[in-house]
Amino acid sequence: MIVEQLSLVDFRNYAAADITLAPGPNVFIGRNGQGKTNLAEAIAFFATLGSHRVSSDAPMVRDGADAAIVRARLSHGERRVLLEAQVNRAGSNKARVNGAAVKTSELPRYAQVVLFAPEDLQIVRGDPSARRRFADQLLVQRAPRMSGVLADYDRVLKQRTALLKSARARGIRGDALSTLDVWDDKLVALGTQVIEARLALADELASPLAAAYAAIAGADHRPELRWALSVGGSDPEEDDAEDDTTDAAASTGVADVFRAALATRRTAELDRGLTLVGPHRDDLVLRVRGLPVKGYASHGESWSVALALRLASAELLRAESRLGDPVLILDDVFAELDSERRARLADLVGGYEQVVVTAAVEQDVPSVLRAHVVRVEAGRILESTDA
Repeated sequence: MIVEQLSLVDFRNYAAADITLAPGPNVFIGRNGQGKTNLAEAIAFFATLGSHRVSSDAPMVRDGADAAIVRARLSHGERRVLLEAQVNRAGSNKARVNGAAVKTSELPRYAQVVLFAPEDLQIVRGDPSARRRFADQLLVQRAPRMSGVLADYDRVLKQRTALLKSARARGIRGDALSTLDVWDDKLVALGTQVIEARLALADELASPLAAAYAAIAGADHRPELRWALSVGGSDPEEDDAEDDTTDAAASTGVADVFRAALATRRTAELDRGLTLVGPHRDDLVLRVRGLPVKGYASHGESWSVALALRLASAELLRAESRLGDPVLILDDVFAELDSERRARLADLVGGYEQVVVTAAVEQDVPSVLRAHVVRVEAGRILESTDA
């Protein structure tokens, strides 16, 4: 997949912008705060339907505007498709494909993008929600139907939790809350799909993660990833995650273990007014050299794991996509790497159909990736040059 043209109206600091991109490597150059990352964010929006920097859409809309427009013309081999997203400051967003209105959730079917940014250090160093978000975004890119499953799970979770809070306020305990069984059934049905998809994803990421990490770091530190499941007895949201809870769920059956865990924790849930079991409380445990990355890995190891996770994601999408390679975006990456790691990373990504790199200093980017340079200043595209 190649982004041929990107157009913005009232997006971030851009009143209006039109950028032509080339196949192969593209580099956005400009000082910090000029709008380079905003261009990367706009491209990635079509694949993730959100920002890698903020949790809501409003910050992506330019000050004084009610909505932003992002358009991209994509090529998949000989096929062309025009995507348009209207990002609203308030209310639901809107989308078009080749001029026809579609549900916004349809956009990822046409666009696959893998973006790595400094914020991705939170995947390995932050709380479990960052790792769940990473996994779920990749699930949706690989199987867009999972967007609906995840949304339905969140809806049922909120309704079940609201019921628990209401019961707690009214002093209802135990079997007196018979309606909870109905929500348990829905939670188990949807949550089982999420857990099983996440477990399969971790298995498929293992090999490309190890290969990408070794290529970036120049050493084999045995990177591993494994889910700690709340249905298996772990509670990653409250304690340091232990990664020995996956096997029991896999061997017994996720749905049965999930249902049993809900029964075991019902008293505690009623006491606290919270749903304490389910994929919303799981954690993806990452290890190098046999130790958890969070709390033990050096800055360089953490950076290499985070980058390797994104490159492994790109490899999965590349292997199975009918759209061709995903667009690979490296946002402000090379400034953090020494010359050897820069060269190794350039070799790794050079074979993708399209790579987008942002950098404040042009010389930080290996020359092999500087085939097409776009210079950015204060929300304006100054010039584009080809090597």
